[in-house]
Amino acid sequence: MKKLLLLSAGAFLMAALLSNTFKSPKPKILSEECVISCFNAETKEMIELDATRPGFAMLHESPKYFKLENPIGKTISYKTADGKDAQGYLISSKKKSKKWLLVIQEWWGLNDYIKREAETYYKELGDVNVLAIDMYDGKSTALPDSAMVYMRNASAARLESIVKGAIAFTGPEAKIYTVGWCFGGGWSLQATILAGKQAAGCVMYYGRPENNLDKLKTINCDVIGFFGNLDKGITTATVSDFEKSMKDLGKHITTYHYEAGHGFANPSNPSFNKEATEDAHAKAIAFLKAH
Repeated sequence: MKKLLLLSAGAFLMAALLSNTFKSPKPKILSEECVISCFNAETKEMIELDATRPGFAMLHESPKYFKLENPIGKTISYKTADGKDAQGYLISSKKKSKKWLLVIQEWWGLNDYIKREAETYYKELGDVNVLAIDMYDGKSTALPDSAMVYMRNASAARLESIVKGAIAFTGPEAKIYTVGWCFGGGWSLQATILAGKQAAGCVMYYGRPENNLDKLKTINCDVIGFFGNLDKGITTATVSDFEKSMKDLGKHITTYHYEAGHGFANPSNPSFNKEATEDAHAKAIAFLKAH
């Protein structure tokens, strides 16, 4: 009996030692910064994945109904490298001009509100061609759930092909400027990167910045950005990292920060801030005219 007890005690002690030896350390939760650096997430794909985040749709309430009366532009189609057609809302300069402003929609799609924005920029800038790009291939909505589906299903590859097609449509000698909001704010910067040496100025409203330094190195124009300090989607920390990266690379970036939330420049958004919107718009127009 005594031997049996000794054997049992020895077995228990050995099991305890082995358990301690092979115990796995408790895994740590990865931060967004670590995910980006460790897994080299493409920013274009991160914009797409924003639509899968539970809180993202809550930043957008259904926009108020708006119908554009007496449009001054027209819907056009153009070819893309993936073999499909893309489309946009084009307002051509009255005089022949090599200056082009690409206007990129919010996550709702190319609706009449964005077309009105395109017309506003056209009227205030003057000698410029304006093309509002349809990033959803003809789809738009006023419902957050549908917008989430459209944004999630718009693959980064297709979006890039649409933007590249728009750049090709402007012609090899075009000077390209970009402006966009939210989803379009992120793609305004991506379009600038894709435009290469043709890029002449980039305006981004509360869009996801690029985090890849090699891509930021290729930016050939000045960038201006407008962000909300209360934005829970594009945080102040994310914007600060973007500013630092740009400045470390010798790129010229100017950012303005308002005590406002995400979507503050959209009159239909609960976060709409009239004072911030007017200030940002005036600065955006001045920036584009100066360049």
